[in-house]
Amino acid sequence: MNHQDEIKNNNKITTEAETTDKIEIKFENKNGLNNQKQEVKIDNMSDQDKNKNGLGEKWPEPIVRVQSLAESNLTTFPDRYIKPPSQRPQITTINHQPEAAAINIPIIDLESLFSGNKDVKERMSEACRKFGFFQVINHEVRPELMDAAREAWKSFFNLPVEAKEVYSNSPLTYEGYGSRLGVEKGAILDWNDYYFLHFLPLLLKDHNKWPSLPSNIREVMDEYGKELVKLGERLMRILSSNLGLKEEQLQEAFGGQDVGACMRINYYPKCPRPELALGLSPHSDPGGITILLPDDQVVGLQVRHSDTWITVNPLPHAFIVNLGDQIQILSNSIYKSSEHRVIVNSQKERVSLAFFYNPKSDIPIQPLQQLVTSNNPPLYPPMTFDQYRLFIRTQGPRGKSYVESLISPR
Repeated sequence: MNHQDEIKNNNKITTEAETTDKIEIKFENKNGLNNQKQEVKIDNMSDQDKNKNGLGEKWPEPIVRVQSLAESNLTTFPDRYIKPPSQRPQITTINHQPEAAAINIPIIDLESLFSGNKDVKERMSEACRKFGFFQVINHEVRPELMDAAREAWKSFFNLPVEAKEVYSNSPLTYEGYGSRLGVEKGAILDWNDYYFLHFLPLLLKDHNKWPSLPSNIREVMDEYGKELVKLGERLMRILSSNLGLKEEQLQEAFGGQDVGACMRINYYPKCPRPELALGLSPHSDPGGITILLPDDQVVGLQVRHSDTWITVNPLPHAFIVNLGDQIQILSNSIYKSSEHRVIVNSQKERVSLAFFYNPKSDIPIQPLQQLVTSNNPPLYPPMTFDQYRLFIRTQGPRGKSYVESLISPR
């Protein structure tokens, strides 16, 4: 039985959208180990409500930086990072690196696609329907900018710990320097540190919450963010057209130009027991489109395809694109948001930059009317992105359990 099957068998997750600014999340565990009932007012949530629902200014336990653990010459591996046997990666190694699978996710040449190549358009459509993942090349983002962004964050994570702690985050916004997702006390944690920051809407963009070191990081990330917003818009037009919709229709469903954009920079330190741990547990992304700049020297991303975990072979200066749950919902499951995870390495650290292109937070997202028929009724109830992403912010990554719990019975 795989991790996803265990979730389906052991847990029942239901939602009840009572108003446009309230959602009730019920998470029931048949073993009686995790009975919870949460009612969260999203838009006008008071500080008292945020604290009551685990979204306050403090994490449930003292934060331990994974990088500090990795650099402490551990004599035993901490139990808090040991995954249950069914969730542990099956890692084979060649020269101390995880072996990349012969199968890879589809590779899409955007320049060829925009030149009218029908074969490339069909390949991308098939990738969205079967994988939910693909790599893009010739995407018009300068290789020098991609390299500069990655190197700037490597420099940040190599700073002394006290320089980074200035930017420590909280469960309330996740913005800043962090080391865990979810607020469940005693949860098994992932082997990574990260930095989360906002680009859009502009009212959330605050350079004071961005690192000031290295000295070029704010300037580089400003330019990088603008370029990836443009790329997100281009990808949305292609996705929409491939569904048989007007090019602008998915973008309009996201809020037009009033969309959200944020980034999580993931730092995966060397791990002394990579066969016991994960850098990031299985999950599907809750948002719209994720544009990932991977470390093309150290593999780590794995995508679930059928019953197999595919280790992605990143191409130099390519982006890995994956569709999030909001695209699956809008497409009425024609497009797929795939479960993925990250494995870690005993010999090399790894840095990746995940850029999230998301809907406006307070717009109800539901299957587009043109994709609903009598034979293909709407599978999902309306729900805002604010309401939706609350699940991962409280529960942490849990496969595809949440989006699957919302599917209406046929």
